[in-house]
Amino acid sequence: MKKFNIRKVLDGLTAVSSPSPSSQPGAKENELIPETLQSEHFQLCKTVRHGFPYQPSSMAFDPVQKILAIGTQSGALRLFGRPGVEYYCQHESGAAVIQLQFLINEGALVSALSDDSIHLWNLRQKRPAVLHSLKFSKERITFCHLPFQSKWLYIGTERGNIHLVNVESFTLSGYTIMWNKAIELSSKAHPGPVVHISDNPMDEGKLVIGYESGIVVLWDLKSKRADYRYTYDEAIHSVAWHHEGKQFICSHSDGTLTIWNIKCPAKPAQTITPHGKQPKDGKKPEPCKPILKVEYKTTRAGDPFMIFSGGLSYDTVGRRPCLTVMHGKSTAVLEMDYSIVDFLTLCETPYPNDFQEPYAIVVLLEKDLVVIDLAQNGYPIFENPYPMMIHESPVTCCEYLADCPVDLIPALYSVGSRQKRQGYSKKEWPISGGNWGQGTQSYPEIIITGHADGSVKFWDASAIMLQVLYKLKTAKVFEKARCKEEKPSTEIVDEDPFAIQLMSWCPESRMLCVAGVSAHVIIYRFSKQEITTEVVQLLEVRLQYELNDLESPEGGGDQTPAPPTPGTSPSPQTAAPQTHTSTSSNSSDGIRDNIPCLKVRSSPLKQSAGYQVELVVQLVWVSGEPPQQISSLAINSCYGLVVFGNSNGLAVVDYLQKTVLLNLGTLDLYGSNDPYQRQLRSPRKSRHPSGGLCDISEGSATSEDHCKSPTSAKMSRKLSLPTELKPDLGKLSVCPPRGSIPLDNRDNSFSRSRSSSVTSIDKEAREAVTSFHFCETYNRKADGGLTPSLWVGTSLGTVLAISLSMPPAGEQRLLQPVIVSPCGTLVKLKGSILRMAFLDSTGSLLPSAFEPWYEPNAPANGEERDKVRKRRPVSVSPSASQELNENQYAVVCSEKQAKVISLPSQTCVFKHNITETSFVLRADVVQMNAGICVACFCANGHIMTLSLPGLRPLLDVNYLPLTDMRIARTFCFTNLGQALYLISPTEIQRITYIQEVCENLQEMLGELFTPVETPEAPNRGFFKGLFGGGAQSLDREDLFGESGAGKAPRSLAQHIPGPGGIEGMKGAASGIVGDLARARIALDERGQKLSEVEERTAAMMASADSFTKHAHEMMLKCKDKKWYQF
Repeated sequence: MKKFNIRKVLDGLTAVSSPSPSSQPGAKENELIPETLQSEHFQLCKTVRHGFPYQPSSMAFDPVQKILAIGTQSGALRLFGRPGVEYYCQHESGAAVIQLQFLINEGALVSALSDDSIHLWNLRQKRPAVLHSLKFSKERITFCHLPFQSKWLYIGTERGNIHLVNVESFTLSGYTIMWNKAIELSSKAHPGPVVHISDNPMDEGKLVIGYESGIVVLWDLKSKRADYRYTYDEAIHSVAWHHEGKQFICSHSDGTLTIWNIKCPAKPAQTITPHGKQPKDGKKPEPCKPILKVEYKTTRAGDPFMIFSGGLSYDTVGRRPCLTVMHGKSTAVLEMDYSIVDFLTLCETPYPNDFQEPYAIVVLLEKDLVVIDLAQNGYPIFENPYPMMIHESPVTCCEYLADCPVDLIPALYSVGSRQKRQGYSKKEWPISGGNWGQGTQSYPEIIITGHADGSVKFWDASAIMLQVLYKLKTAKVFEKARCKEEKPSTEIVDEDPFAIQLMSWCPESRMLCVAGVSAHVIIYRFSKQEITTEVVQLLEVRLQYELNDLESPEGGGDQTPAPPTPGTSPSPQTAAPQTHTSTSSNSSDGIRDNIPCLKVRSSPLKQSAGYQVELVVQLVWVSGEPPQQISSLAINSCYGLVVFGNSNGLAVVDYLQKTVLLNLGTLDLYGSNDPYQRQLRSPRKSRHPSGGLCDISEGSATSEDHCKSPTSAKMSRKLSLPTELKPDLGKLSVCPPRGSIPLDNRDNSFSRSRSSSVTSIDKEAREAVTSFHFCETYNRKADGGLTPSLWVGTSLGTVLAISLSMPPAGEQRLLQPVIVSPCGTLVKLKGSILRMAFLDSTGSLLPSAFEPWYEPNAPANGEERDKVRKRRPVSVSPSASQELNENQYAVVCSEKQAKVISLPSQTCVFKHNITETSFVLRADVVQMNAGICVACFCANGHIMTLSLPGLRPLLDVNYLPLTDMRIARTFCFTNLGQALYLISPTEIQRITYIQEVCENLQEMLGELFTPVETPEAPNRGFFKGLFGGGAQSLDREDLFGESGAGKAPRSLAQHIPGPGGIEGMKGAASGIVGDLARARIALDERGQKLSEVEERTAAMMASADSFTKHAHEMMLKCKDKKWYQF
């Protein structure tokens, strides 16, 4: 354990290459502060990716291993086994994945990319890796086909040619099917790209080739010529075989399906237009939309299934994408929510020459994965166990909590299980391959996501899995417009007025507070019982400041009206909590005043078990100016307070008494000691000045319920801030992250440096409140004891304190007012304040005080109600061992630097400049197993950790060189070395920055490949074996191998060996492990070559024996003949 000596720091004895932490004399210079965290404790790596693959492009399924693979347009590869077994891989080129092919039950996968490369992935290791790659240089790849239990991969190209690749060695065969040999010699037109390749299920020597122009060729591989050619005048999109190999079906661009007998190429045996209107005069049906894919699956007991996507009539305008299932005489049209990318039919057998017995269809949509049960009537869907609906509504913010209270996840699961939809298939999820890992993480983890539709989702993220626990819909509190014409004119956003912007959560008390994009705050309390709220509790707050002259402006139209008294509201307690006539006004010239952006519902609200509304707080329009968006939010269950701030100021709300304690502009927090000496400016004459700063209308509280603190009553001075700082509300990307000013003040690139020295008076006047922290600490140098406090951080790097005088707990807490008094400036930093925390004298983290959870809807005369009355808030700050005269340390982190302040002396003992050329987007003080540290994520992509209290750099990794607004909005750190962010609009990427988790990641991940016996091949039957007619095999090695077909031109494709040849070869380049691995590979190769030589020798010996036998027979036959008899 290293001891950190302040005197040594003062002497500059720090060996750090980056900007070094500096210290200043503290209250106790001789104190030794232990720091257990060292740089070797930290390492950064990705752990797991959750969610739906963003922009999917292809799909494949292994019917024996029961593994699903999905490729995307960005070159990503997602592999899914049983629920909890998920893997993410990435092609280096980033090109779109156009096709995937499993080597069934071999633990391997072939991917074809839009950059004309194919790759072989090894799935037998914990982290799948590329074994081989082949890059085509002269032809574009359009289609691939790998027959079951074959090592030869057919590759069709844009030129119409077909090449063969050995998937074991990833070398090209000399055997090539040229387009000009496949089509009629008399045809002068090019047939177009190859859109389909498949071998006859009953004869491996016959290959069906589909060309885009409508030509289908049945190619004889042995004779190297076309047996039959089938021509149709519409373009082909896909081809599928009947399992007996006597018929195949084609889908066309005019919405038709043609069924062909292989020996009748003149015309189709049957032509179907499934969704076309059949004219009465026998003419051809009207053309429909293209059928993009068709599959033809047979059953022993009944009619075959014909399944296809597309093909709808053109007059079905606005109809959703459909999948059609034709079974016998019934036709089912299954509507999908999104466009269909691909679909696969899951069958009982992997053999194409047997009855297929389909049991499910996997449909890959643009933004969803649907699995349909074919065995049940009505074709119900399976309940998707993967966390694929993260993006059900776009994610606008995230919070992550590791090592949360153990009873929290069961409580959320119990209320969330009642929200599940009914009508799913009763069968088990069919994608069930792989095995779970042996995870060593035993602590519970929760992720909370806020969404654009106002919903909040709670996820169980324990043991690198993800499962939705509970969904909260905050929009239920408000009236919804039925159409665009009914939308209130007071809304400040065109779309998603209920979008969640910030969240503050107390896991111990289960209190939740959310701030929305329409300048509203909703406070929720957790209950296991269902209730009906007759009237939603509402507070309306004026937090808007116009810049006015110190003298009254001239002109009768600009006279300031007397501020209305909240208690004079004519609405009784039972009245609907809407905007009240006493405080809302629309003057003759249409200027809106005292009107909230959203209308709270007036009808009774039925609230099911889970999170239930406690209070709604809305900022209102002031003199025609809309309220500014909320930039910071905090809740404390011990004090019963919620505080929120924006670019104008802050408001402190007592949610127990339903009152506003403080409504203050940022300038008022400084009092007379404003360091910037900001001057008030003249108002714009076109605007009416606002009323008093404390105009508050309380929707359900009468005048007797008001418990305003003396501090809030003092505010009569009228201050104002410029209101040009309005984010582009039409975009979700402008939702500010926790602890930052609105993001429209930053460049999207996050590349420029933000100057911390603000010289413009206009910018200084816009000082926004960016962060809060509730604590029990020393607010003044002369304080002899700890007092409940609220620390406030601003966008100009100032930290100010507000003292909280709390009434006694119990019933007195509901009757006596909370006294709130600002204490002035404590410390200044460069850049906007992001995070604050407190340490005790030993350097341990002091969490905020909290109140344990209790059931708020307990019976009035029950034992639970008595327990509630006797409960006291739990104060965990300061610790019991800490004496009142001992000092504390405040940790303050801004966009540019971090400081550690000794309290009560308010002396800076450590300081570290985090970045000079960029700025910090997210900073958190996190608890690790071995200590505590500050974790930072910078706009230039660096992730850093600093020790506490010494602020020594422990980790600095350039992780995300290219960032965007979504990552900035969702990135968050949590305890025990975990972090996450939204890597795409549909996916959450989890990372770890601790060495211990990185080392154990292999064991935690689980396995994709599990040893499974391949099912037996179908029985040919006695008569088929006797007279023929069964499946005909083909010796592909003789036909396609180098001995039979020669070598392919080297210029056609380049072979690139992959990095994932051997599992666990981290240090294979050197050392005995690498030598042993290479020796083992060499022995395997030598053994293969020896076996090949042995086989060839045996063949030569058999040939020699045959020659000897024939020679002996000839000698016996000719022995007694005379010369003239020959």
